[in-house]
Amino acid sequence: MSMPRVILLMLMLNIAITLAGFTFTYSQIKARPMAAVSTVESDASTGSAQAEEEVELTEYTFFPIEKIIVSLQGEGREYYVVLDLVLQAEAKADVKKLEQIDPMVRTSVVALLSSKSLREVRAMSVPELQAVLEKALLADFASKKLVLPFAHVLVSKLIVQ
Repeated sequence: MSMPRVILLMLMLNIAITLAGFTFTYSQIKARPMAAVSTVESDASTGSAQAEEEVELTEYTFFPIEKIIVSLQGEGREYYVVLDLVLQAEAKADVKKLEQIDPMVRTSVVALLSSKSLREVRAMSVPELQAVLEKALLADFASKKLVLPFAHVLVSKLIVQ
């Protein structure tokens, strides 16, 4: 066999394996939601109200707050943090309220992070940072006697340089 034929055979074999993989993955993804629906139908037919409560999903609205830039004091020089946050609110939450609190969220985040050192920020994992930000925002909103229009703070981007 010549080298071009071997290369052609390898190419055809790779294409066949890739198509088989895509087909298998698609069939698995397609089958998964159907299995969930069939279990819900069987639970509903037995009249189990508890199973319906467990299956009921909550819908959320997500409001992005992009490019919060904070200077941090490091060893001998200044560093900075760039954050993109997402506020997770209930689906029925008013988007205008979320837009109105954007400056307050930015101010709270800048005040919190500018008081920390580079070492402290780098030591935090993303879930820890989310929890700290959530706690600080909750305290700021409570101090101003405002209702918190979102449920959670999510960090969608974090750059520490």
